[in-house]
Order: sequence, then C-alpha cells, then structure tokens
Amino acid sequence: MKASQRDFAAVAPRAAKAARVFFLCGPDEAGIHDAAVKLVSLLDNAGERVEIAGSALRSDPVLLGDEARSTSLFGDSRHIVVRASGDEAEKAVELMLSGEVPPCPVLILASSATDKSRTARLLADRADALVAVFWPPDLKAATETVRALADKAGVRLDHALAERIARGTGLDSRLAASEVEKLALYLDASPERPRTGDAAALDAVGASTEDDGFNPLINAVLGGDTARLPAELRRVRELGLNAVGVLMAFERRAAQLTQLAGRLGHRSDIAAFIKGESAARRVFFKEERDLIRQLQCWSGKSLPRLINRLLRLHQQLLGNSQDAELLLLHGLSEIARVASRR
Repeated sequence: MKASQRDFAAVAPRAAKAARVFFLCGPDEAGIHDAAVKLVSLLDNAGERVEIAGSALRSDPVLLGDEARSTSLFGDSRHIVVRASGDEAEKAVELMLSGEVPPCPVLILASSATDKSRTARLLADRADALVAVFWPPDLKAATETVRALADKAGVRLDHALAERIARGTGLDSRLAASEVEKLALYLDASPERPRTGDAAALDAVGASTEDDGFNPLINAVLGGDTARLPAELRRVRELGLNAVGVLMAFERRAAQLTQLAGRLGHRSDIAAFIKGESAARRVFFKEERDLIRQLQCWSGKSLPRLINRLLRLHQQLLGNSQDAELLLLHGLSEIARVASRR
C-alpha cells in the first residue's frame, strides 16, 4: 500500500488492520511523527512500545525479526518503532518478512528517505505493508492543521490566529499541538466546554516565533536549571524534534548573548542593563530574567567556549545523523551542568 499526507487519513484505518510494516518517509519530520502516533492509536492492541535505532539494525539485521517475533514467543503484545536514516533498515526488514512467524507491528520513521528508496520499493507492493511519504506543509495546510487541533481541544480559532500559531511554530505540527494545548488550559476549554481564543490569550501563553517553542529548553540549559532539564529533554524526545533545528535555536541565542555582552561592556549591573535593553525594545520583556541569568553564567571567556562547543556539537550531529538525538541530549546536558556551577 502507498499513501501521502494527502490521503493518509483515509488509508490509515485500513492499513492499521492489514499491514504489519509501516515505512513513513519524506522530509516532513512532524508529519511522520503525527502519522506514527495516529497508526499506533489505530492498532487493535498496540501494547508495549519498543524503540530500536536504525544504526543497530544496520550492524545486526537479524535483531528486528527477533524482536518482532518475540510477541508470539512470550505472548506479550508490543509494537516496534525504528528511527532510521535512509535505507539502513532495509536488510533487517527483508529478513524479518522472510520469517514464518508473523511479526508484531513495526513502524519505521525515515525522514531522510523517500518513496523511491530501496526500503520503500521493497514494501510498496505488499498488502501487509504501508509506504507513506510526507512533504513539508505549506502555510495554508499548516493553518488548517492548527484549526483542526484547536477544534479537537475545544478552542475556537479564527483563521488569522491559527495562521499566527502556524507561523510561530515554524509549520511544525508537534510544536503547534503544544501551543494549542497550552491555550486550551489557559482558557479552561474542552470539547464539552468550547472557548474562543483571541490574541490576548495567545500573547499570554503562545510562541510568537519558532524559537519561542524551544525557549523553555534553551533557558533550562543555558541557565543551568538542572531541576527543569529532564522534563525539557523528555519533551524533545517525545516530540521527535529535529536535533539540528533545536541546536540552531541554541546558536541563535548564543549569538544574541554575544551581542548583549558586547553592549554590556565592563558594567557590573547586568539586571539594570537588561532592563534598559527591554525598555529600548531590543529584548522581549518576558525574557529579562532568563537573559540576566544566562549573561551571569556565560561571561568573559566562557561565552566563546560555549559557542565553540555548540559548533562542535553541530558538526557531530551532521556527521552522525542516526545518533543525532542522543548526541544532542548528551551535549545539552553537559552544557547545563557547566552553567549550573556558575
């Protein structure tokens, strides 16, 4: 079976009943994530979630079949999620499908592959498999997604407000869902008790730019808030955010801190300086406290060292795409520990 984001909603219920392998590919990571969540919700008995890295299957192709068939051996229901880079799971899938025992449901998330990849061609004509390709949405489609999310949460949004959320979250449906959830909580809205969202409510809780969606993580890491850090790192994993995209938000914040440090000069009262920057509208007033803390943590020679660390981490992510998430979380944890000691 084949599908794209255009017909996925119609194909998914049938595929969830008939297919055992789901190859979700294309450059839209948010679309792939949403599709995986939808498919798992449609499985008759999803059971335990087992995650396997694509790199592990590349080095041990037999592993996937062993894990997928262990359901029948031990009687426990499960489904497997594989995060793969390109075709690194191809051989593992081929071996698994050659086995005599039917596998448990296997979802392969491969944003660096397309429906022309070898794995896709292996599965496309099989009745027990689904190949779905997802391309990044345009603003119109992302706005419609936001309105659908809001309707489900009991929040009534006009087109302009939904478009603002879509723009502010970089057309990423995962971040948009998080914004809609916060808005629903703020308005005390639910499907049984709908509320109308307005610009004032969104200003109180919402992200006005894509980086705002990353701000809680950025502030926890660069401010050395090790108590909040685990929850923020968990959010990165749960949302399946692009590791390089997250790191670029850190690089932009580091560049902002460098500019602020240059204007601060030899003055010792950082709080008064940031208040002045806020009054001049060079920084957002809601960020005052976090920027004060971060300038305290990263001053003098420590700021260039932070920038160099981020650049090295960026190179590591680009060179090890299959382990990018793990490298990112480890690198951010190290930076947070350094900041917490300042």
